[in-house]
Amino acid sequence: MNVNPKVDHYLIEGCGRCPLGGTADCKVLTWTSELDYLRKLAVGTGLKEELKWSVPCYTLDGKNIMLISAFKDFAAISFFKGSLLQDKKNLLEKPGPNSQASRFFKFSSVEDIDKIKEEIEAYIYEAIEVEKAGLKVQFKKNPEPIPEELESKFEEDPVFKSAFESLTPGRQRGYILHFSQPKQSKTKIARIEKWMPKILAGDGMHDEYRRKKKKK
Repeated sequence: MNVNPKVDHYLIEGCGRCPLGGTADCKVLTWTSELDYLRKLAVGTGLKEELKWSVPCYTLDGKNIMLISAFKDFAAISFFKGSLLQDKKNLLEKPGPNSQASRFFKFSSVEDIDKIKEEIEAYIYEAIEVEKAGLKVQFKKNPEPIPEELESKFEEDPVFKSAFESLTPGRQRGYILHFSQPKQSKTKIARIEKWMPKILAGDGMHDEYRRKKKKK
């Protein structure tokens, strides 16, 4: 297998994008065995292994096919054009209700992966064929009032987009309202960048306050 040493480092130290990176609470270190298994499946299909947005990304001729990443409660394979996959067995999930392109597998144990190993490989090969055929997702206008600055961040950083969409609807709404308040675009961008580590860690705006309150 043609593995990338940068991904070896990711599995040992985490992505480093949130304050928990490299600590015992790091999401990557929680799901190392599952991520390593998914990595072997991905590399085994012949895709090129890279590190993009600080997570393992698998590409074909420079085109992004899928990501492997860790969330708070599960490890995942995320397909960039997952909505174009047939998914006859209904194994894929939306990161969030408004996700139009991305779809992912969620796993909470190595056993979960092993049970559908052949199906996972089949989905990866189908995603490769979708890319080879040049198929594109037809996006509909998002009904949610998401500020343009946040949409731009999503386009730049699909890992951040998946993390945001994996939050509960209430947490998403709280962030959207907070990011939409300023009139100036640069202030909106500053707010988004300030809260990105929390979103990547799977936290809502008030989660830390609630945890501190419970400890008292």
